[in-house]
Amino acid sequence: MASFNKVILAGNLTRDPQLSMLPSNTPVCEFGMAINRKWRDQRTNEMREDVCFVDLRIFGRRAEVLNQYMSKGRPLLVEGHLRFDQWEGKDGGKRSKLYVVVDSFTFIDSRGGGDGGSRQPSRAAVSSGRSAGGFQDEMPPIDEAPPNSDDIPF
Repeated sequence: MASFNKVILAGNLTRDPQLSMLPSNTPVCEFGMAINRKWRDQRTNEMREDVCFVDLRIFGRRAEVLNQYMSKGRPLLVEGHLRFDQWEGKDGGKRSKLYVVVDSFTFIDSRGGGDGGSRQPSRAAVSSGRSAGGFQDEMPPIDEAPPNSDDIPF
């Protein structure tokens, strides 16, 4: 059976990105996003809202760029894939976590450039080998795996 693992999310950062280095000197940045979904309740005809909180990781030069330009509350569009990690905790209990590994992202607001901080999509995108603005990505192609989870110090 064929498999497909692709995630596209647009939301706001729930905390400032946390940049760290793997033992292999590869930058890794962890951050969280809140994604809102609005719908109309068919019984009461009132608008309802759900919020989904998602943990994300990004590696390499893209991690440094995201850490430099993003902060809590800022909107972001990401593309990536799901990853499920399992490990044994210090207390001996089994732990697991499902998160998104970001392959590319796009800034979807401007930083107060003469337009009053509108939420119009910017032209800056950071992705594998096809970045806007002449930014050259130093990460391996998307189909290669990120660093081994044993290298991640958190």
